[in-house]
Order: sequence, then structure tokens, then C-alpha cells
Amino acid sequence: MTWALTKLKIFLEMIKFEHTVFALPYAYLGAFLAAGGVPKLRDFIFITLAMVGARTAAMSLNRIIDRQIDALNPRTKTRALPQGLLKVSEVYFYTILSLALFFWAASNLKPLALKLLPLALFVLVIYSYTKRFTWASHLVLGLALSFAPLGSFVGISGVIPTAAYFLAAGVLFWVAGFDIIYALQDAEFDKKHGLYSIPARFGKDKALKIARFFHFLTIIAFLIAGISFGLRYFYFGGLLIVSLLLIYEHWLVKPDDLTKINIAFNNVNMVISILMFTVTVLDLIVKY
Repeated sequence: MTWALTKLKIFLEMIKFEHTVFALPYAYLGAFLAAGGVPKLRDFIFITLAMVGARTAAMSLNRIIDRQIDALNPRTKTRALPQGLLKVSEVYFYTILSLALFFWAASNLKPLALKLLPLALFVLVIYSYTKRFTWASHLVLGLALSFAPLGSFVGISGVIPTAAYFLAAGVLFWVAGFDIIYALQDAEFDKKHGLYSIPARFGKDKALKIARFFHFLTIIAFLIAGISFGLRYFYFGGLLIVSLLLIYEHWLVKPDDLTKINIAFNNVNMVISILMFTVTVLDLIVKY
């Protein structure tokens, strides 16, 4: 039992399970909007399980697919697979369990959720290969995470209103923007090994400008989504704070100084994700 728990702990650390907080609040946000208030407990539980299963499977496959690259990169060579702390077969086992959880959870939501599951899986899997042929890989990652709120609409209401696409676009550009910032660390490595990223293709200065533009689009998309959903003071007040947090995130990272990149990537974005969920829920349940 101790051996199994140790392996599980190593696996959860490898896939950065705590980063589920980046996408999960947007899935919950979508669930509350789809329900027009507090969703049914049953729906809430299966949305949670679907998200955990999807993200865990995606990250597991990413670590398997990238294991040779990770072994060469000084930043990632200490990960579990390059270090031999986990076997590839063991990670495949966790991947199959995660996919089974994803499938089971989706089957307990609206029928459309199960029908669209292959599309979600395709995007989750293809992302890990995109860095081998396109610098737009950041946008593909954003697309994958943008399925979080869309999936909640599909699972709870069985339809996706137009406003939900603006919400998803906000998530897409938010993720793409902070992924560009994170990729600054590997710009030289990517160029040397023929991998594609915006920092490797355009340089760090232009990459940060592109990230700022993506985050500007994030605010515009969230603004349109809020108006379209008829949200009010809490939401737009929260969106103002999110705008300031994004400005702070970009202030932390300079082309020649990446020492605060983990604060920008982890701390600031976790706050943004949780804040967006909180202010949306408050707007839905508080009577003005």
C-alpha cells in the first residue's frame, strides 16, 4: 500500500495536479451560467469528475509523448519519467483510468456531452504534438482549456449559447497568453532542438507583446460574455481586478529577467481563475 501511495504521489506531482485549479473554476462558472444559478449537485459532481479525468489524461499523455524532449531539457530532466521514478506502462495505466473516468462522467450528463467527447479528446491529445510543427501550440492549449466552460453548458443544458463562445474565447486567449510567458524559459532550448513556440519563433520581446495582446483579447471576450449573459456589478468589478492582475503579471516578467515567472504563471493565474468564478456566481445568486 505504501508503494502504491508513493507512486500515486509521484504521478500527481508529475502532472501538476494542483494546476487543475486553472481550468476547474471555469468549468464551474459555465455550470452556474448553464443552470442560471446553483446547478444540481449531481451535475456539479459529474462536471468535476469529467474535468479531473480529462485533465489528468491529457497531462499523462503529454508527459509520455514528451519524455525524450524532457530528458534533454535542463528544466524538465528531473521529471518522473526521465528520472525513471515512474515507468511508461505505469503512466499509461493512470491515463486509461483517467479516460475511463472522463467517459463515465460524460455519460452521466446530457447525451451531447458523450457525442462531443471524441472532439475534446482529439484536441487534448494533439496539443502535445503541436510544438513539433507550429508555433501556434499555445493557442491549441488555450483551445483545450476553453472546453471547460463549454463542456459544462453541453453537460448541463445540452446546448451552447452564443455568449458561451465569448467566454470560451476569453479562456483561450488567457491560457495562450500565460503559456507564452511560461515558454520564455525554453526559448533557446526550443530553437536548438527544432521545436516551435512563439518565443522561439519571434524572440522574447515580441513574444511578450503577443502575450499582452492575447490578454487584451481576453478582457474584451470576457466583457462581451458578461454583457451577453446579463451579468452586472460583481462580474464587471471582478473583471476590472482581473485586468489589473494581468497588467501585474506582465510587469513581473521581463525579457532579460525571468526570475519571477513562477509567481506570474502560478500565483497570479490561480487568483484570476478563482476570482472569475467567484464574481460570476455572486452575480447569479445575489439579489440586487
